[in-house]
Amino acid sequence: MASSAEKIRRHLEESARVKQSFSHELVGRIAEFAEKSATTLRGGGKIVFFGNGGSAADALHLAAELVVKLHADRPGLAALALTSNPSVLTAAGNDYGFERIFSRQIESLVAAQDVLVALSTSGTSPNIVRGIETGRARGAYLVAFTGETGGALAGKVDLLLNVPSEDSQRIQEAHITIGHIACSLIEQLVAP
Repeated sequence: MASSAEKIRRHLEESARVKQSFSHELVGRIAEFAEKSATTLRGGGKIVFFGNGGSAADALHLAAELVVKLHADRPGLAALALTSNPSVLTAAGNDYGFERIFSRQIESLVAAQDVLVALSTSGTSPNIVRGIETGRARGAYLVAFTGETGGALAGKVDLLLNVPSEDSQRIQEAHITIGHIACSLIEQLVAP
């Protein structure tokens, strides 16, 4: 029977393996996301993140990195997470159903000059898919952080950042890594 230390080592090795297996194409798409986001921010647009569960927490985390700072002491950058207002989430869920908790907010907060970022390990959550569809109707640039296949989001977004794994834990770990890298690049591009 493996000891706790051996189990921990296996988890660490698997997490590192997933990140080290990012293809050249995925790395290029991460750079494209950072560059598009920087262009959007310089042009007066904003970055809007959303997700469920752990991905909701990641959406909050990444918005905070841009609004406050990651490395540089610089002016705040326009970013928000659609998971930050419990009153809006519960009212939309109650009045329109859980599948519309994000789309209702996107209708009122997202404009054509914005980048809308969905975080979903499966890429199949109905409220995430509906949010992306609403973002498309609003004219936003659409990005999805997903797992390997991209799920239903794969054919609906402008840029797919699909982590090469089917394990939700590993995917979420990679999402925050991608987010930190992108936020660091965005800072450098917007406020060098």
